[in-house]
Amino acid sequence: MHAPRIVRLILAAVLVGATTVAHVHAQSVEDRVGNILEELLGGKNGGRTQDEAGQRRPPASRAEMQLSFAPLVRSSAPAVVNVYAARIVRQRSPFEGDPFFEHFFGPNFGGSTRPRMESSLGSGVIVDPSGLIVTNNHVIGEADEIKVALSDGEEFESTVVLRDERSDLAVLRINVGRDLEYLELEDSDAVQTGDLVLAIGNPFGVGQTVTSGIVSALARSRIGVSDFGFFIQTDAAINPGNSGGALIGMSGKLIGINSAIFSRSGGSNGIGFAIPSNMVRAVIDQARGGADAFERPYLGADFETVTPEIADSLGMRRPAGAIVTGVHPDSPAENAGLRAGDVVLAVDGHMIEHPDALGYRLATAGPGRTVELTLLSRGRRVTLDIRLETAPESVPSNQTLISGSNPLAGATVANISPRILQRLNIRFRGEGVIIADIERASAAARIGFRPGDILMKVNGVDIRTVEDVTGTVAKAGRNWSFTINRGGRTIRQFFRG
Repeated sequence: MHAPRIVRLILAAVLVGATTVAHVHAQSVEDRVGNILEELLGGKNGGRTQDEAGQRRPPASRAEMQLSFAPLVRSSAPAVVNVYAARIVRQRSPFEGDPFFEHFFGPNFGGSTRPRMESSLGSGVIVDPSGLIVTNNHVIGEADEIKVALSDGEEFESTVVLRDERSDLAVLRINVGRDLEYLELEDSDAVQTGDLVLAIGNPFGVGQTVTSGIVSALARSRIGVSDFGFFIQTDAAINPGNSGGALIGMSGKLIGINSAIFSRSGGSNGIGFAIPSNMVRAVIDQARGGADAFERPYLGADFETVTPEIADSLGMRRPAGAIVTGVHPDSPAENAGLRAGDVVLAVDGHMIEHPDALGYRLATAGPGRTVELTLLSRGRRVTLDIRLETAPESVPSNQTLISGSNPLAGATVANISPRILQRLNIRFRGEGVIIADIERASAAARIGFRPGDILMKVNGVDIRTVEDVTGTVAKAGRNWSFTINRGGRTIRQFFRG
């Protein structure tokens, strides 16, 4: 006889819950950013409410604990492939290039040993039914041949569509003649610490393997794999060969590409890292658009980490954000009103803890988008809308491969512009010519020049353009001197021919 009252109570609870959820989802980006700033400045707690964190709960019974991942694996595993990369390595004779032996025995004395094949094994994920595959850039390296094996063992030659060393991602394509099983991408911003995940790959070449775990942490940086600083950390076992494989959530969608492990033994220690799917999505979108290199947006500003001392001087409760240390003339940052000393706290409502997080948010937004920056500027909260652009090529790059018998042979040099500095992730203000690329086994590679080195002087001649380099090289003799800028350090090198 109490049924009507119970029904009324249930309906009331449902209505209250629906009202609460609607209120939470209606909260504006501005309110969330306000909470961030108030928390940083010592105000009210800016953390999310329990409802905002999502409706998750632990297993409620023994039956729930005995549930299986098998259906999830059956639907996801066919989209994970093996990637075999091989390159031919030419081994040099120890006498090759030695002026003494070449003088007495001829330039071909010693010759070269037989070429050998170097191979590597990794994993990849099909992200489009047409045969588009994402893997790690370090899996394919400088391979001459890349093969992809589907989960059923079929093998196909693949071509590289796009590669990006900085994010350690590469996009391959295979032509199979039919639609393939593929994984949809999850919004990695919705991933939370503690979420259950599965890692699928080919560890140690033993065959496709599935491991389970949880998300251990988010936004891990300075892992040492690349300059990318926004990894998902997981305790799902990841071993050599898993690189490029899938990290999936309980929705069966891709939340990350497994990229690295922290290990002293070479095996899994329960600390693995995956590149978030939102970064993967940005790379795929540009690959679909015909790009062969990932284009990051250009702000035209330099950023540094906010230290505890800086935070204290600005009245912040704790260090967070990215402080502007310089603004380039006539750049999107200057045009929008960004100034040195401003601290970027959020991008489109996403909190920025450090410059790596800022770079991640801008990269995933991509050129052509307008983003809202939330700043702490002169003690006040300010918002700026900035349209993200591609870096300009202020002068023609005039990329030129240096040839001949000289220490720079095999190096491609280019005039400096914001565009090439952005591509090579180099911060430099000054005059010189940049080394954009170096051929394998070339004289420049053997001597130790690196992509990103900036030639400032060659044999005492100031270098400002590519023509300065080619002209100086053509007139040089047997003795060489170089002044280069590498990572902000000035290095002088001397060689005798």
